Amino acid sequence: MANTKSAKKAVRQITRRTETNKTRRSNMRTHLRKVEEAIASGDKVAAQAALRVAEPVLARTAQLGILHRRAASRKVSRLSKRVGAMGA
Repeated sequence: MANTKSAKKAVRQITRRTETNKTRRSNMRTHLRKVEEAIASGDKVAAQAALRVAEPVLARTAQLGILHRRAASRKVSRLSKRVGAMGA
């Protein structure tokens, strides 16, 4: 347990930040799942629309430090490639 005033404050800040990051990470995963589901269903138009929505969400999570920027870029790249490879 924290004994100093500053350590107690740090614990409060960490707790608050963790909750915010959990929400943002969950939101990001939801958007990724929507793209995955659209790809699995074979609906290219829906997949493209879901990817257009998911891409800025991934960029924001990377910018906020929740996800590494290269990991975000890799996810967008792989999803784009899969959506592009879908039949017209």
